[in-house]
Formats: sequence, C-alpha cells, structure tokens
Amino acid sequence: MELIHHIIDFTLHIDKHLVEIVQQYQTWTYLILFMIIFAETGFVITPFLPGDSLLFAIAALIAKGGTGLDIGLLCILLCTAAILGNTTNYYLGAYLGPKVFKPENTILKLDYYLKTQAFFVQHGGKAVIFSRFLPIFRTVAPFVAGVGGMAIGRYTLYNVVGGVAWIASFLCLGYLFGNLPFVKQNFTLVIVLIIAASVVPAIYGVLTSRKKPTTN
Repeated sequence: MELIHHIIDFTLHIDKHLVEIVQQYQTWTYLILFMIIFAETGFVITPFLPGDSLLFAIAALIAKGGTGLDIGLLCILLCTAAILGNTTNYYLGAYLGPKVFKPENTILKLDYYLKTQAFFVQHGGKAVIFSRFLPIFRTVAPFVAGVGGMAIGRYTLYNVVGGVAWIASFLCLGYLFGNLPFVKQNFTLVIVLIIAASVVPAIYGVLTSRKKPTTN
C-alpha cells in the first residue's frame, strides 16, 4: 500500500518531483527518464509507472527553462527507450507465454491479458500502435504480441511508428501548452485529465470488442 501511495503521489505531483530530480541529478536525468520509459514499456510487471504524465511534465519543465535539458535530445532518447522496451517485452512474451498471468495475481492479472487479447482482436496489428496511448495496455500489448507469435518484422514496424508517435506527441503537447497560465495553476487537474483521457478509450475499446467480432 505504501508503494501505491508513493506512485500516486509521484504521478499527481510529477512536476514538483521532476524539478527535484533535475536539480539533484542534472544531466543524469536523461538516464533516469530513459529507464522509466524503458521499464514501463519493457517489463510486463511495471504497468503502474507514469508515462503520459511524465512526458507532458518534463517537456513543460524544459519549455520553462533552467533545466539544462535539450528537448530534441530527450525525444530521441525516449523514443529509443520506448522502442527497445517494447522489443524486450515482445521477446519476454514469446519466451514465457500466457502462463504468467493468473487470476490471483496483483500485478500480472489474467484480466489484463484477456482485455489486451480482446483489443488485438478488434484492432489487429495496429493495436501495437494504439496501445501506446493507453496505460496498462501499452505494457501488456507487446507481451501479448510475443505470446501470439506476431512476425517480428511486422511487429517492429508497428513498434517504431507507435513509439515515436507516443513520445513525440506528448513531448510536443507539454512543450507547447505546459506553461500556459491555466495549466500551470491547475497542473494536478491537467495530469488527472490526461490519465482519464487515456483510460476511457481503453475501457470503450474493451467493451465494444466484446459486443462484435472483428478481423485482423
């Protein structure tokens, strides 16, 4: 419970925590952010790590100035982290298979696996791209692709397109809008809205996939 509390606090007040990280670690912040994005996308046991909110917040912080970080370099590094993370997750899925998901699990819930499978049924290979913008799904989707034996060449294409689109879009949003007066004064609310906007389409996709069969 304490871990969950820290994760929630870090996510809701991510702007303040990022300021502390940049001040303390300076250029090592690049590596810290790289590892967070890599871990969220690369290990099926870490769907709780912040993704969208982290990207938006760090870009807003860079736009404000004084961090010493370069938005272009950060974009390249985090795109690389996202692509490598999903590739690692894919191979873990191919090696371990669906047996790691069990109903009694706290993190590797069978429900996550079944919902992601339904998402793949609805969207086919493009689910790899769409899942990038959906918390939990973006962590489980590459694993499920590996379990399902999606061809690595086809998977890599979707992986690269989705990874670059996800990282670049949220960094741009944060860089362009993160320092607007309303956003700065209501940053926690904006983060909550970003999370909600990511989760609602995922729920809708799962519900609709159960109502009608679709082909890949």
